[in-house]
Amino acid sequence: RAGAQAGFRLAETPTFLDARFRERCERAANEIVAQLSEPERIARMRTALPQRWTFANETPLPSFAVVDFAAVLAPDGTYEPKLVELQGFPSLFAFEVAQSDAWYAALDDAGFGELTCWFGGRDRTAYLDLLRRTIVAGNDPQEVVLLDIEPHQQKTYCDFRATQALFGVDPVDPRELVKRGRTLYRRDAHGRERRVARIYYRLITDELEWRAMTLPFDPRDDLDLEWAPHPNWFFIWSKSSLPHLDHPAVPHTTLLSDLRDVPDDLAERYVLKPLFSFAGVGVNIAPTRADLDAIPAHARDAWCLQEKIAYGPAIAAADGGTVKVEIRMMFLRPDGTPTLQLATNLCRLSRGAMLGVDYNNDKTWVGSSIGVWERGRSFERAALDR
Repeated sequence: RAGAQAGFRLAETPTFLDARFRERCERAANEIVAQLSEPERIARMRTALPQRWTFANETPLPSFAVVDFAAVLAPDGTYEPKLVELQGFPSLFAFEVAQSDAWYAALDDAGFGELTCWFGGRDRTAYLDLLRRTIVAGNDPQEVVLLDIEPHQQKTYCDFRATQALFGVDPVDPRELVKRGRTLYRRDAHGRERRVARIYYRLITDELEWRAMTLPFDPRDDLDLEWAPHPNWFFIWSKSSLPHLDHPAVPHTTLLSDLRDVPDDLAERYVLKPLFSFAGVGVNIAPTRADLDAIPAHARDAWCLQEKIAYGPAIAAADGGTVKVEIRMMFLRPDGTPTLQLATNLCRLSRGAMLGVDYNNDKTWVGSSIGVWERGRSFERAALDR
């Protein structure tokens, strides 16, 4: 359905979200994004933006945002969300359409009613319209490019391919672009030169630096094009934002540069995380004082110490044991709209110490999933009815 093999493990089950947990996730995610959008908080979070990677023509808010919650047990035995991390950056917005379509078909055969994964009362058509307006924004799709380094080699290429199939937006390596004046150009599949009017930005900016990569243009220049999202938001809304949030779903988080006293129970209660990484790269789940001391002073503002989260046993696996669940709440904001809108989700299932799908390749009933529910009634009620 997506048009390409997923570069990560797909779980054997969707995640069935009960009404209470889903509503708690919706409320917490919307409240956290509202705090992130406050001008005074943005001003404080802006200190995470490296001057050497500041791009021109910044938008008022990001076009995309994701908020990751762990499903943890509340004192009353129900499940509640606890923030793991967040990002002003895209996720698998197109691939989740393919994944939800596949699960809807399988579960319809099993006798389930009408399923949904879309928030805000949307259906599939309304979601695709919102996503199209966020990515393409009224431009000719052939003048919009999905930009990433070696896109065909990325584990997320299945999402790039699904985006291409849904909206006609091609994945392009930045080294394939040509700059003339303030305008970028690329060649399409037929060899025709086309102007680039809008960039669907999927590139991890500082990857250019650590890979010592030279581009045929400087992306920080004042270019005649639109960004979705603007690259600055990758740094402004990130794990560095957590110390600036005040919400019961947010665990205690301290930038390493602000740490005054090392906790005695460091390895037991805290996780050491880099602010800008994906798929759990660099995360230390049992840090020691020596690990902290090994990070030089000039780099300590790029790391945080976060209180550990106790994931609950959310799913009983068919082959025994339990599975932990992390749900990513995914937001979209078309150009010209004042707020981000909660649109869909994805889930990560794990039976290991780390939640990223790369850490569960040798296990079953784990990996990439999606949270679904039946319209109009809970799965508990539906199961009783059947």
